[in-house]
Amino acid sequence: MARGKIQIKRIENTTNRQVTYSKRRNGLFKKANELTVLCDAKVSIIMFSSTGKLHEYISPSVSTKQFFDQYQMTVGIDLWNSHYENMQENLKKLKDVNRNLRKEIRQRMGDCLNDLNMEELRLLEEEMDKAAKAIRERKYKVITNQIDTQRKKFNNEREVHNRLLRDLDARAEDGRFEMMENGGADYESVIGFSNLGPRMFALTLQPTHPANNNPHNTGQQPASDLTTYPLLF
Repeated sequence: MARGKIQIKRIENTTNRQVTYSKRRNGLFKKANELTVLCDAKVSIIMFSSTGKLHEYISPSVSTKQFFDQYQMTVGIDLWNSHYENMQENLKKLKDVNRNLRKEIRQRMGDCLNDLNMEELRLLEEEMDKAAKAIRERKYKVITNQIDTQRKKFNNEREVHNRLLRDLDARAEDGRFEMMENGGADYESVIGFSNLGPRMFALTLQPTHPANNNPHNTGQQPASDLTTYPLLF
């Protein structure tokens, strides 16, 4: 039974359209390969589906470049001429943009002002004022952030300082702690450590019982506990 004739029109169903495209594409590529083998022909097929996917076939005996070079020689046209002209036009536009930017930079630096009229000079002045204002705003923001950071550091240091002072006052009220002021003989009682910082002191913890009451005393001086406190001024 003969197959019915198919009406040539766009297939509305997406799935059916894709299946038909795939089947006929494979059939077309098969015919192209048969032409290449049977007739020693050079065949090239380029196809784009409705989704933009590329499918192509070219005879194994020729490359794509060789095929199009032969096509240009045979037909007598240059396929790349228009593309080259477009590239040259784009290059010219980019050169113009680069030249104008360089000229604008020189004008902002005070050069090439002789060719400007009063209106152009006024516009240039307005642009310079806007640029200076933007720079001042950014610089002010940076300085403000630096001030806030330093203020936070200062507050933290002051809190540490006050806490150390409170701790020192609390220890001073304790009878076990005493700052000796006898000078040379008791220099170990209050010692300033210059190598630890400008405000580092060692306080001697005085014993609560005299040495004579210690049954294990061998005549030596009682040992003192040395405690170091950093004083931040």
